Amino acid sequence: MKVVIPGGTGQIGQQLSNAFRARGHRVVVLSRDSDADHARVAWDGKTLGPWASEIDGAAVVINLAGRSVNCRYTRANLQAMMDSRVDSTRAVGLAIAQAARPPSVWLQMSTATIYAHRFDAPNDEATGVLGGTEPDAPASWANSVAIAQAWEKTLAEANTPMTRKVALRTTMVMSPDPDGIFDVLLGLTRKGLGGAIHGGQQFVSWIHDRDFVRVIEFLIERSDIAGAVNIGAPTPLPQHEFMTVLRSAAGARVGLPATRWMVELGAFFLRTDTELILKSRRVSPKRLIDAGFRFEFPQWPEAARDLVARSREVCASR
Repeated sequence: MKVVIPGGTGQIGQQLSNAFRARGHRVVVLSRDSDADHARVAWDGKTLGPWASEIDGAAVVINLAGRSVNCRYTRANLQAMMDSRVDSTRAVGLAIAQAARPPSVWLQMSTATIYAHRFDAPNDEATGVLGGTEPDAPASWANSVAIAQAWEKTLAEANTPMTRKVALRTTMVMSPDPDGIFDVLLGLTRKGLGGAIHGGQQFVSWIHDRDFVRVIEFLIERSDIAGAVNIGAPTPLPQHEFMTVLRSAAGARVGLPATRWMVELGAFFLRTDTELILKSRRVSPKRLIDAGFRFEFPQWPEAARDLVARSREVCASR
């Protein structure tokens, strides 16, 4: 099976590439540069070019392209986030539309940030509340929701009748890889800074990296599933509980709390945005559960222990 992964040079793309290649599949990554053995093919992420021939005859396309959200939400950065997502999705759709042998499935990265900042109930695909108008959320958070909606709208509008389309509303993917979100959280925990943030009532939705790969494989196999699918473990939990569990797994006794102004100050110096930390993302993977998917790591304590152990192995191998 041939799998094409636009924007596949990041951590998630590398995890998927390694998993597919280990199973004997051919993987082609579309990136800003190419390599000699054609495992990586150059594209600009917005216009059709020679790269489109890789999609013709492929079995699966998994589009991960998009500018990182780990930045200050300036007008320029927000526009770059919007353009990189919409342009790359439109380009992939055009390549599939013109293919003589289009792929059977197109898995398109999206985000669980599309849902509202809320504490009262989980957001599933059918009854979840989309964000952008919450009275208790900063107005600036509506930008992320608008980007997510435009992303999915572009996918829906692509004229690919022979290709099943799935929008991956993904939560935080936890892996032991250096510089990923788990690596950052574990580093703060080991420094005694892994306490409650702004009270810690905001929900954290997450998925273990091995379950993320398994979900992708499951969605490829299940030809009856299309549309939006929440990609997250079934047990989101408040941030203060999430960090308490991580401290226990890491053997850290102290976790200093942080107030909102401390978070805002830290985000300024780290050149990121407080939405990534303060928004309550309570996401339910109802479609996956209803379809019979079984998580290897449905609970955070088991997942945290596994990730901490693997993180030690990564550090030892450096």
